[in-house]
Amino acid sequence: MALHQIHATQRIPLNLDEAWAFFSDPRNLKTITPPWLGMTLTSEPPETMHPGLLITYKISPLGPIRLSWVTEITHVVDHELFVDEQRFGPYRFWHHQHHFRAVPGGTETGDIVSYDVGFGPIGEIVNKLTVGERVASIFDYRKTVLDERFGVWKGDTLRLAS
Repeated sequence: MALHQIHATQRIPLNLDEAWAFFSDPRNLKTITPPWLGMTLTSEPPETMHPGLLITYKISPLGPIRLSWVTEITHVVDHELFVDEQRFGPYRFWHHQHHFRAVPGGTETGDIVSYDVGFGPIGEIVNKLTVGERVASIFDYRKTVLDERFGVWKGDTLRLAS
């Protein structure tokens, strides 16, 4: 298994309570997901997440092909972190940690996405050519949406590492 990781950090000018309320509401997922993914929820999630919550969607990660994706919220530490893991979907492995911490003037969000495309050497080529950049671009899009919705953190830039 070839495990890839992307780390993203962004500061937003919301206090921790406000940031947690926004991110822990699974209904906001579509708001911060790029339109090119064509994401549609196929289950009606509750207002707040909890361990064991399954969220189902359809996505189009590579053009017109529609794929089902099921994620489970496996961990929730109120106002600190939550984790979603793929149970069924386009990846061989998907584990996404969402971290939150109060900082002067707002909240710092941190994401660690660990994933494996699968398919051995062919999957590695596909990851290098397209998947890796597409996963990273999700955080570029999210930064733009959050900046427009909540305001820009002065001097902040999205930090990505893979």
